[in-house]
Amino acid sequence: MRKEPAPQASTPEAGTSAPTQSSGAILFVSADTRGYLGPCGCSENMRGGIGRAAFQVSEARKGGLPVLYVDGGNSLFGETTLKPGQVPQEELKARALADAMRLMGLAVRATGPLDDTRGAAFRQGLGLPEVGDGAVKLLPAGSRQVGIVSAETGTQLVTASAQARSQGADFVVGLLDAPLEEAQKAAELPGLAVDVLVATRSATELSGEQNRLVKSAVPVVAPQSKGRSLVRVDLSYAPRPGRFSLQKGQADMEREVAALEQRAVLLDKDINQPGIDPKLKALKQAKRDELVARKQALVSAPPAAASDVNGFTVRFVPLEAGLPSLPDAQALVARYDAEVGKLNLAWAKEHGQDCPAPAKGQSSFVGNAPCKSCHEEAFPLWEKSKHHHAWETLVDLGKQHHLNCVGCHVTGWEQPSGVCRLDKVEGREDVGCESCHGPGSAHVDEPSSDNIVASPGEALCVTCHNAENSPHFDFATYLPRILGPGHGEPVSAKPSGSPADAQKPAKP
Repeated sequence: MRKEPAPQASTPEAGTSAPTQSSGAILFVSADTRGYLGPCGCSENMRGGIGRAAFQVSEARKGGLPVLYVDGGNSLFGETTLKPGQVPQEELKARALADAMRLMGLAVRATGPLDDTRGAAFRQGLGLPEVGDGAVKLLPAGSRQVGIVSAETGTQLVTASAQARSQGADFVVGLLDAPLEEAQKAAELPGLAVDVLVATRSATELSGEQNRLVKSAVPVVAPQSKGRSLVRVDLSYAPRPGRFSLQKGQADMEREVAALEQRAVLLDKDINQPGIDPKLKALKQAKRDELVARKQALVSAPPAAASDVNGFTVRFVPLEAGLPSLPDAQALVARYDAEVGKLNLAWAKEHGQDCPAPAKGQSSFVGNAPCKSCHEEAFPLWEKSKHHHAWETLVDLGKQHHLNCVGCHVTGWEQPSGVCRLDKVEGREDVGCESCHGPGSAHVDEPSSDNIVASPGEALCVTCHNAENSPHFDFATYLPRILGPGHGEPVSAKPSGSPADAQKPAKP
């Protein structure tokens, strides 16, 4: 269904006022942000954050070339439907994202299904400049015109790109509301007149974990989802207008960036290792920061201009931890963090409903106290674990009332007889016994290995330790951190490997 553009906002199109005889221009494209203002912070060195994105755009504008910031859509929300309790938080977050885009000088954006979660009226009410499906938006970029076309289908994309050329676009960016694989097929369609095609939606929530660039006749790009990377396109102008071609000679830079990323991934795995020595962790973090700085210098350096042809390059700018954030954008995030907890708590008190009772014959949650009456020997080990401090980590960050976070930091979130209200968390804080072993009422009444999960497996752990929140999770490595005398081993046994003190992980 075609989405009509919203009325143009009074957003400053920063970069478009540069001298008309500029030697080129810089385009930044975001897409598939899925309602993320920043990473959750559950692991070290997580990418992303609208503040970091804003800083990159701001720094580029200091160079004198026209700079255009475009959003490909699917950015305002993470789901197409929301539960009533999610609505206040997600609408507030969408407004914060819109404010950040305005701050970045958004030139235009496409829209997708993840933008219309609260309806077209809500989206249009944000006042962001939009280009509708099958439509064209021309943006001045110094001595050239950049055409932005939005489409839901390949056929629509072909028609709109031809229209952009007929209207005078020198360089055309296609924004296709589809995953990478579909965009690749569209890139091969006869008559397609785009110079670069952006796939603006990953197939599933967890499928956009990597930046992808396919160097076909029409380059196809898919940025890492959830606001973790920007696409950067550098344009180089020849004396005379004409079609643009992808510049050669970037292979060495790309190989060096890939090598630096691989080394950073290995360091991340070590840095996130449970129980790592703090001094060793600091050394590895310093090395990682050095690699990030080297990579950042490579991806932000202007490419060598080709004086005799109109050329362009395509790069990704990963928004790495440790990179600066634009203070004004970070202030928007801080205001959201401060307001959303109060908003969610107030909603829970006024509208919240308790979790339903379990089905007949099913166990209910009883809390840790009944477990301790029979398994007291297991508690000293648990009390030293991060599981026992799960709620405290949220309190320290002021995120104990954020709906995106609380589910993995309490016991029985949104499960029958569990916790369904932010104002009724008391007694269920932390990752308790029943988080791993299941509701325990039947086991308390009649202890048996048949009515409790005696040995939880990896499948349960990864419901929270997933690719997003815990990307370096390794079941075999993490499991020993929660096992030991009284919990998986006889009380008389001594922990294997490291001394007992090592059973207490460093507090995040």
